[in-house]
Amino acid sequence: MGRWRAPAAPSSKYITRNGFDKLNAELRYLWKEKRPMITQSVREAAAQGDRSDNAEYTEGKRLLREIDRRVRFLAKRLEDINVIEQIPENRQIIVFGAWVTLLAEDDTERKIRIIGPDEIDGSGVLVSMDSPLAKALFKKQLGDEIELHKPDGSVSYFEVLKIEYSKY
Repeated sequence: MGRWRAPAAPSSKYITRNGFDKLNAELRYLWKEKRPMITQSVREAAAQGDRSDNAEYTEGKRLLREIDRRVRFLAKRLEDINVIEQIPENRQIIVFGAWVTLLAEDDTERKIRIIGPDEIDGSGVLVSMDSPLAKALFKKQLGDEIELHKPDGSVSYFEVLKIEYSKY
């Protein structure tokens, strides 16, 4: 059996200026600093002789493949992405870049920001615009209630308490 996998759904091509700058900095670091350093260590390991038993050489080549894969991804992604730098004129509705304070059913508050999928960090504060929560929030206004259907079949309810926008 092969390793074929169905292609992933394309993610949104929007990003904040800050997110774009971070991805660009990562690309520059990988290409200008890390790759030359690993290339030099592979060159030194290869000079030691038999490459088949040389763990440093094998590990270095693996790292180079990973770096090259990430560099190709970042270069392609950065040329194909739209940087959003303007705050929307209508700040009463939730769109890309909004900071939203939500009130959950258990009276706890949660503050999130809706951003591009390339910027999420796993903290739960930065939420991808492709996520079910962000999709449920788009175009909602202050005081609106949303119904979030989770993958496990449960449903959560939230009320929009505050909508803010800051410079991207």
